[in-house]
Amino acid sequence: MQQLEENKAKYFTFAIPPNELILESGKKLGPIRIAYETYGKLNQEKTNAILIAHALSGDAHAAGINQQKGIEGWWNNLIGPEKGIDTNKFFVICSNIIGGCQGSTGPSSINPYTGKEYSTDFPIITIGDIVNAQKALINHLKISKLLSVIGGSMGGMQVLQWMVAYPESIKSAIPIATTMKHTPQQIAFNEVGRQAIISDPNWKNGHYYGSKVPAKGLALARMIGHITYMSDDSMSKKFGRRFKTKKNDAIKFEPEFEVEGYLRYRGGSFVKRFDANSYLYITKAMDNFNIANGKDIGH
Repeated sequence: MQQLEENKAKYFTFAIPPNELILESGKKLGPIRIAYETYGKLNQEKTNAILIAHALSGDAHAAGINQQKGIEGWWNNLIGPEKGIDTNKFFVICSNIIGGCQGSTGPSSINPYTGKEYSTDFPIITIGDIVNAQKALINHLKISKLLSVIGGSMGGMQVLQWMVAYPESIKSAIPIATTMKHTPQQIAFNEVGRQAIISDPNWKNGHYYGSKVPAKGLALARMIGHITYMSDDSMSKKFGRRFKTKKNDAIKFEPEFEVEGYLRYRGGSFVKRFDANSYLYITKAMDNFNIANGKDIGH
């Protein structure tokens, strides 16, 4: 099977003052930089473009090998030559969302008015704002209608938003493992995760850039999140009550069960690649998402 060539991120800047993006909150944001990657070739008619929307912890690097970091794309098993989303047939686009921390404008970006990171001065964003920024990218690529928009989890929320906000700009939509709105319990878990970050002394009201990051808080938030990503049955099948170490070799309060080790690993590795403030902003956008919002979406 063919493999995608090494890929390099591209960047698109728009909403340059005085033409900032008007957010759903009424606040303005600009300039905005969008990091994105593309795979395959756009046909002459521009009718084979597919937009991939990433989940909470994702980024623009959906497939192939990242040139800068040598990392395989998070959906590399699905996107590529002769794969489910065949790049021999389709032109595939994936962008990092605004509010993120992998190349697109977010809390860790420099505020042009202060010369410092936005931090918590970054405005609250919504899934609608995220999709509006994606639409600006698609317009920049001169694509009038996408063949499809595909995404799972928070990416699925973006797919639903495309269906409501820009139905004339998509031919099909594939939302995966997503929801029209979060339940109270989902919001509650996200709030506990946010409080884990905010309670970390190194968070400093969001102004931690250039100093120690709130690593413990962010790791704990990720551990809490991972509990919600798996059902009780799937955890039982994956871990059971198996011990990570021999019972007598365990250090007091260190991971003893395999499930404990798994959560510690997930939390620790997440801190190395994600920004705590982005986690706060993105989970809030997910909690505030409600695709109906009083609209009739039955047709």
